[in-house]
Amino acid sequence: MGGDWAQLAYYILLLVVIGGAMLFELSGRGGQALRQIALWAVIFAGAIFAANLWLDWSEPRQQVLEGGRIEIPLSRDGHFHLIAQLNGQDVRMVVDTGASTVALSREDARRIGIDPEGLAFIGTAVTANGRVRTAPVRIEEFAIGDIVDRDVPAMVIDGGLEGSLLGMSYLRRFARVGFEGDLLVLER
Repeated sequence: MGGDWAQLAYYILLLVVIGGAMLFELSGRGGQALRQIALWAVIFAGAIFAANLWLDWSEPRQQVLEGGRIEIPLSRDGHFHLIAQLNGQDVRMVVDTGASTVALSREDARRIGIDPEGLAFIGTAVTANGRVRTAPVRIEEFAIGDIVDRDVPAMVIDGGLEGSLLGMSYLRRFARVGFEGDLLVLER
């Protein structure tokens, strides 16, 4: 997402510079035209920022209900995302039935207190992006709402993983994993 914003900012700046130069040359009142272009660029960038902020706020979140039931709504990107607390830190994960285990990005591993630089990347996994090196780890505390598990096996992926994945090794802990319309339902 950060790369998309940088690219957008580059194109807006390029448009402002080229458009400003053209208007300066054509209008004789270059200062006023340049101010108007800058104002419209700021308005345009603000509208994009506000729209993205609204999309983030309006994104449906999982619900943890009584009796160990978790309902995860389908996100706009077509995936099921949930927020889990790993070692006390919120980590956004994609529920991935195609992943055999819990897979952490290097960034998420670092946030939950695991130093990726000190890990032995001795395993390999095949992902949609090709082969990657993996390091086995254990997550001391893995919580989704009131559901808390301890000493959960996982792996840290050495590159090629933007976010973390909640794979089958954890999903098997649930008595039921199913779909109800646009909801993924996990029940203990």
